Amino acid sequence: MERDIPTYSLFLLLVFVMIPLTISYYYSLGLKKDIIWSTIRGTAQLFFVGLVLTYLFDLRPIIGIPIMLSVMIIVATFHARKKGEEFPNVFISILSGLVIIELTVLTMWLSFGMISFSPDEVIPMSGMVIGNSMVAMGLALERLKSEFEQNRGQLIAALSLGATPKQAAHLSIKKTLNAALIPNIDQLKTIGLVQLPGMMTGLILGGVAPIVAIKYQLVISISIFSSVSISAIFISMIMYRFFFNQQMQLLKLEDIKKSAND
Repeated sequence: MERDIPTYSLFLLLVFVMIPLTISYYYSLGLKKDIIWSTIRGTAQLFFVGLVLTYLFDLRPIIGIPIMLSVMIIVATFHARKKGEEFPNVFISILSGLVIIELTVLTMWLSFGMISFSPDEVIPMSGMVIGNSMVAMGLALERLKSEFEQNRGQLIAALSLGATPKQAAHLSIKKTLNAALIPNIDQLKTIGLVQLPGMMTGLILGGVAPIVAIKYQLVISISIFSSVSISAIFISMIMYRFFFNQQMQLLKLEDIKKSAND
């Protein structure tokens, strides 16, 4: 079932955009500009990416795939970095984590024959892994800052009683990882029951047999779950150390930011 969607029908979707826009105006939520800008930006980005992918799909896989994956990882790194600008070396840490995760997942897919090394398979699936890993890192960074600020008194008390920074931070790190991983865990629990996942839906709409679509969805869902878990753990275990100095004293975010800028 391969057919094109009329361009004019896409403009009719703007009717749905008007609903949250009206709600934002009525309740004075202050989101009118964000909604309009996000809609315009998202539409433009998708059409631009469509043109880029059309060009990359015509290149040799050994050239097109690395180019697109590099762009994805760099953009994801810049976006996730905003959640943890106070930390030193946050950019290189996120970049390293995303590269390691993507290479590991891609190697697994290719080694076990799950996908072929072609742009139309590698790029969309890798994009889902990179995107979800980016979100997980951003959530972990935000929650990590929140936990250390809210539990500052408990952390200082633990340190004063002789706990090491790792021991004192254990509970905060645990809560951070729970917050970053629970949405993905819940989604995996209800996959196929509450909603048909995006990749599976797309393949079925494209005419692929449901059982084949399910196999692909399982590959990407389990890969995303593992990648998200590793991403959150990776960035949390690296960044929590910056809350402590060499004398095992707890630092504030302002102090961490100053040291990062020095």
